Amino acid sequence: MSDAQKRRRAGGRAGHAERAGVAAIEQMPWRIPVNPDRPTEPLDGEGVAAIHKGAMRILSDIGIRFLNPEALEIFREAGCIIEDDNVRMDEAFVLEMVRKAPREFTVTPRNPDRALPMGGRHILFGNVSSPPNYWDLERGKVPGFMDGFRDFIKLTQYFNCIHFAGGYPVEPVDVHPSVRHLDCLYEKLTLTDKVVHAYSLGKERVEDAMEMVRIAAGLTLEEFRAKPRMFTNINSVSPLKHDFPMIDGTLRMARAGQAVVVTPFTLAGAMAPVTMAGAVALSIAEALSAIALQQYVAPGSPSMIGTFTSNVDMKSGAPAFGTPEYIRATQMTGQLARFYGLPLRSSGVCAANVPDGQSMWETSNSLWAAMTSGTNLVYHAAGWLEGGLIASPEKFVMDCEVLQMLQRYMEPQVWATTPDDIALDAIREVGAGGHYFGCQHTQDRYTTAFYAPFASDWRNFEAWKIDGAMWTAERAHKIAKAILADYDEPPMDAGIREELRAFVARRKQEGGAPTDF
Repeated sequence: MSDAQKRRRAGGRAGHAERAGVAAIEQMPWRIPVNPDRPTEPLDGEGVAAIHKGAMRILSDIGIRFLNPEALEIFREAGCIIEDDNVRMDEAFVLEMVRKAPREFTVTPRNPDRALPMGGRHILFGNVSSPPNYWDLERGKVPGFMDGFRDFIKLTQYFNCIHFAGGYPVEPVDVHPSVRHLDCLYEKLTLTDKVVHAYSLGKERVEDAMEMVRIAAGLTLEEFRAKPRMFTNINSVSPLKHDFPMIDGTLRMARAGQAVVVTPFTLAGAMAPVTMAGAVALSIAEALSAIALQQYVAPGSPSMIGTFTSNVDMKSGAPAFGTPEYIRATQMTGQLARFYGLPLRSSGVCAANVPDGQSMWETSNSLWAAMTSGTNLVYHAAGWLEGGLIASPEKFVMDCEVLQMLQRYMEPQVWATTPDDIALDAIREVGAGGHYFGCQHTQDRYTTAFYAPFASDWRNFEAWKIDGAMWTAERAHKIAKAILADYDEPPMDAGIREELRAFVARRKQEGGAPTDF
């Protein structure tokens, strides 16, 4: 396959960027990153045991509320203690159930070349998900809209460092909630060929999503259920509660053999104890209770534990992200995930309101938390602002620069030590006081020796000023517009597209999903 064909397959062409006066984006090829580093482990063995025992005491002595009658009946059948909607379960039951979950599994989308191995040392990055608002340099902050949603999906497909399409990258509030999931899934499944996520927000949305993923991949029902093709993420209602729709979605997805990520949203000092150990213990208890339910109903179905433990600003009560406490909580949860034999999800997040310096250091901190914790799946890795209330295309592009740098950091050739890498002949050739620019060793490698940025500007101040003194967000804005102006959809069989379109039309005619409106 030629370089031009590879760029087209990725979902866009660099040529338009050149015509628009923006440097062509020579991005890294699609790959599945493998993290070679040992995870950072702030806890010793006694610390891991203490948090585990704390989580088990929460589950056995205090309990978790499940606002789902079916879940209560399942737990009752399993021998757990049910008092109204509060469920208490003992350590032996929890560990027996959790051990049924696979340590690793693969999710295969409609394009099998985009299959994602989850677990082990793999680390996968996804787009921003769920903000209700959109921000860019031209519009400022506005409510989410469908054209903005489509643009984010196109960016998700275009960038090879983005491995999966998470939830709605921005909530298109201009589409009625009863049919929004149908339009959004249709766009995701036609504008991308990557693994997609479905929201667990009621029977209709989950069942429709599974059927649309099946149709898009051209699968029979048996083929769809035979292995994971998609995933959902559920959140507990911290502290100590699971709501009806998310547990309903968990049960439906698990019974269909699809992957479920359980991510408590625990903010220390507000929805969890102010100490990191207490917040992590609470998060572990909430997550394991739902994973135990899933594994009791569908033993061996793919499960993943998620962490979203951070802290609040104690002056304002606002969520804070990318903090030292967030990093340590993520690393601590990674230790517990390995203790239970579960893959780990974390996030790339920040509290900044615009794509400025704060946004980048906080997101970079959270991405390094993922890198050092042994995370396998990174939500919100590109495009997140204002604690999840804003999605920004400029931030998306800036974050993808960081993600590419992290991928380069993980490539073994960076630290290879073959005789050719030690380069004694080159050192002998240059000798003392010379330079390596012109030696053959450099000439043979200069195009691939180092990471080449697409958004960073490495020129000196005078050259930057002569060229317009463009700040990073401005460069990112132009790059995003150039990508979107010449975007190419990944191929889809015409018959499959029509079947998908017809399904959406029929479900809309039937009313879609019920709402309160």
